[in-house]
Amino acid sequence: MKFSINKYGKKIYSLAKSIFYINRSITGNGVRKTLQQLKEILPNLKVYEIKSKKKVFDWSIPLEWNIKSAYIKKGNKIILDFKKHNLHVVGYSQKIKKTLKLNELKKKIHFIKNLPNAIPYVVSYYKKDWGFCMPFNKYKKLKKGNYKVLIDSTTKIGSLTYADLLIKGKSDKEILLSTYTCHPSMGNNETSGVCLVTYLAEYLNELNKNKKLNFSYRIVFHPENIGAITYINQNIKKLKKNVIAGYVVTCVGDNGNYLYIKSKEEQSLSNRAAINILKNNYNNYKLYEFIKGGSDERRYNAPGINLPVGSLMRSKYGEYKEYHTSMDNLEYISEKGFQKSFEIYIQILTLLEN
Repeated sequence: MKFSINKYGKKIYSLAKSIFYINRSITGNGVRKTLQQLKEILPNLKVYEIKSKKKVFDWSIPLEWNIKSAYIKKGNKIILDFKKHNLHVVGYSQKIKKTLKLNELKKKIHFIKNLPNAIPYVVSYYKKDWGFCMPFNKYKKLKKGNYKVLIDSTTKIGSLTYADLLIKGKSDKEILLSTYTCHPSMGNNETSGVCLVTYLAEYLNELNKNKKLNFSYRIVFHPENIGAITYINQNIKKLKKNVIAGYVVTCVGDNGNYLYIKSKEEQSLSNRAAINILKNNYNNYKLYEFIKGGSDERRYNAPGINLPVGSLMRSKYGEYKEYHTSMDNLEYISEKGFQKSFEIYIQILTLLEN
């Protein structure tokens, strides 16, 4: 592989800024809008809709959720507005319109005491519920009285949306690059993976036009967990037959030291390539055993599936204080962070190609 990878960080960060505020969840129009934007960069990206309640292994596709607006008001004063920040509403909140006393309302508000200026990210995918999220400092200032609450949302039969792209190389054997599209307004935990994978795919496409890549590359965008389960269910024969290495791409936009979560099979090609690059080119990296994983690598490595998929990232999900809060924003990620992550993934893919 010969490549010129300068200034990719700027392109990736620009995409991050353009999709960051789209309200995404595990289903719904926000995911579709995001994928349509990615199709402007990857015209051959194929989008699929899997109907609600369809069985995928021992799971089923959830009802589709969409939201138009939500607020908390005291008199004519708006205390909280979904349109100002989409983390203000618990994901998959049911439709509601009522007046509550403060003690009733407080039972439905989530906050983080030790991050008093952060809005937490909270979801209730599989339990019918509703709620709001706000900074603890704002919560403390709520005064007694009546509050009008509104969540204008729908939860009904629809579909789960995912997309993929196959870049055909000389061999039918595939390298899988997978990322997830279900978190609203979080820069590192979700947006970074979507954007990095998009431009890795664009770059691989361009390389393939000039000289055929040795391997084929399967590029996948789906919601976390249920999306991975669905994608595997829909494509299991192809995946098990062709995938020889793969990576779940997430948390790649910040400037933390690199870390790698191994695939379950210790001697997998994925593990050997990623660890080789880390050992020979980088200092202060960390290695995690597969059991420490917590994202879609679990699904790809599940018993009976056993795909050799690891995950290379910067700050590990669940271990940096900004994780799943409004502090994981566009300031937490950067052009420099993206550039360096792009470079290390290209190094790994180059080693695999050679």
